[in-house]
Amino acid sequence: MAPEQGYRRLIEKGINYFRGPAEATVDAVHVVLKDLVRKSIGETEQLRRFPTLQAAIATAANEALERFREDGRSTALRLVDMEAAYVTVEFFRKLPQDPPADAPASKAGGKPSAEPAAAPPPDRYGDGHFRSIASNVSQYIRMVGDELLQKIPKAAVHCQVREAKRSLLNHFYVQMGKKEAGEFGHMLDEDPAMMERRQQCFKRLELYKSARDEVDSVAWGGSSR
Repeated sequence: MAPEQGYRRLIEKGINYFRGPAEATVDAVHVVLKDLVRKSIGETEQLRRFPTLQAAIATAANEALERFREDGRSTALRLVDMEAAYVTVEFFRKLPQDPPADAPASKAGGKPSAEPAAAPPPDRYGDGHFRSIASNVSQYIRMVGDELLQKIPKAAVHCQVREAKRSLLNHFYVQMGKKEAGEFGHMLDEDPAMMERRQQCFKRLELYKSARDEVDSVAWGGSSR
């Protein structure tokens, strides 16, 4: 296996351990948002009069938060996978290079060299070489971890907190707009007898308005002659 490929595999396996903390960050934000929604709904006195509507709003809000959490999770994991899949090339360029395996022992003309003998090549299977690899990989993973420490919270804020502020109940409003008048009465826990009486009063009011308009039109027509 080529050294660069070996480094890549070690780095990929190490960075994949950040997937767990990334998901935990998204879940922690979800718990906070869910608790805020629960408290807000519970502390709204106007909603206490309509328990069915209150429950419907709570259900819609929690469903929206679940969608935001899934979006945040996929974004956070995508950031981790991106770092694992694409290793910074500059990292390999800065790795310490091994000294040449053999050095010239004499100068031109065959005379002995006054320079000290070259150091023996490093043992690629020795503990020192493996410690060097571990140090390089650890340093790179630490650098990536510092970057993800900044990026993943931003992803959670963008996908969860920001969307909760902008569109928490948008889907609920759309669904409410499709309901009939009778369904509104059910959500408002309105008594059926009271609902029927209200509808009759509404019809009577419409008749009164129609009769008034007709009387006004006759009166204006008589005064213009």
